[in-house]
Amino acid sequence: MSDEPKRLFRSRDERMLGGVCGGLGEYLNTDPTIIRILFVIITLFGFAGVFLYLAMWLIVPEEPLDVVSAAPVPPAEPAVAEPAPVEAAPVEAAPEEWAPEEPAPQEPPG
Repeated sequence: MSDEPKRLFRSRDERMLGGVCGGLGEYLNTDPTIIRILFVIITLFGFAGVFLYLAMWLIVPEEPLDVVSAAPVPPAEPAVAEPAPVEAAPVEAAPEEWAPEEPAPQEPPG
């Protein structure tokens, strides 16, 4: 085991708002949901849970990026080769039967 003491951080993985309950859950090796329920119960009995949460949000440091190792790293997007330029085929004149018909001359009234 390492000689470093266990440190309390706000979680980057298990967070709903500030990561306080997730960090406490990781520190105490318990489910963060249990910590969240405890904060709700404390809040219902005198609103102290909100002040405690906000104080911990301000005081407890966020988990450093090098500590986050349990989080799955999404795979890198594969490099997509650019398509080769497409040369336009020469346009040939349309055959006579495709030409629009000219309107028939109208006889003047009278």
